Amino acid sequence: MRKKKAADFWTVGLDGNAEESLWTGTLPERCTLVVGAEGEGLSRLVRETCDILRRIPIMAGGVSSLNASVAAALGVFEWSRNHLAQEGAK
Repeated sequence: MRKKKAADFWTVGLDGNAEESLWTGTLPERCTLVVGAEGEGLSRLVRETCDILRRIPIMAGGVSSLNASVAAALGVFEWSRNHLAQEGAK
């Protein structure tokens, strides 16, 4: 994470306890998505190191976390929806 920050990338942690939703606002164009362990999520140190924390809103139904690969896919999709759609409009 330090190397990415030094290269001017924002670190965006996907954390189920984050106040803001992944769908709130736009993710920075130069960002690294950080996904935690399934069930446990991000460690305290990683969470504190992230520039931005976002949660993936999950509907009620007993599901409290997602598979890490699913969470990563949703994060990448949201990033590409914002940034690749803008490039297509140019």
